Amino acid sequence: MSDKKKNTTDKKISARKSTKPKEKKLNEKISELEEQLKEAEDKILRIHAEYDNYRKRAARELAETRSYVKADTLTPILNVFDHFKMAVDAMDQTDDMKVVKDGMKMISSEFDKAMDDLGLEELNAIGKQFDPNYHEAVANEESEEEEEGTVIKQWRCGYKIGDRLLRPATVVVSTGKANKEE
Repeated sequence: MSDKKKNTTDKKISARKSTKPKEKKLNEKISELEEQLKEAEDKILRIHAEYDNYRKRAARELAETRSYVKADTLTPILNVFDHFKMAVDAMDQTDDMKVVKDGMKMISSEFDKAMDDLGLEELNAIGKQFDPNYHEAVANEESEEEEEGTVIKQWRCGYKIGDRLLRPATVVVSTGKANKEE
């Protein structure tokens, strides 16, 4: 065999031998990456399941909290409702308006107590400066007694709980003294 042919054959054998370890390393790396991918996919599935469970639990807890809030809100009002039913029954059984009037006073007193228990604050606007954050103006009127911008009538009370306004007071605002043109 010629030296040239022998040299070429040796190179081919050497290349095959060096390719085998490289191939083996690449296959090991592929296997390692495939395992990492499988672990990552499994981790993603677990995280997705945990999030789904969290979302369901949060929705269930929110519904439960709403139920408790309703119960806590309605409990003080039940006494008012009981007194109202008693007043309706009393109206059917008597012609004495004093009994009916006393019943209505009792209901009003129970309402005040229930609203107080719930932390409801009534906004009385008469005589105060108009504030669009707490008042809803439905009319303006001239007033000899009150200056411009002062609430002179209240058609409907406003209410708030803490800093949260539930309903603004519906009011009439003074435009001040009438301008007399002579």
